[in-house]
Amino acid sequence: MAGDKVTVEVELNPDMLTLLDDAVKDYRLADRGKALRCLLDWLAVDGDRDQVFKKIRCRRC
Repeated sequence: MAGDKVTVEVELNPDMLTLLDDAVKDYRLADRGKALRCLLDWLAVDGDRDQVFKKIRCRRC
């Protein structure tokens, strides 16, 4: 387990949990937290923050 970790509480929709669970299964990750950390690491290094946070996505409107 690399680096210090802090436990946080987040609210997710059921389909988001399914996405994390699929990643855990498909990529043999330890748990949902690892899957989420991978996504955040990608965003921090390679992701386009404007594309992620400025683009409006109405999945639950």
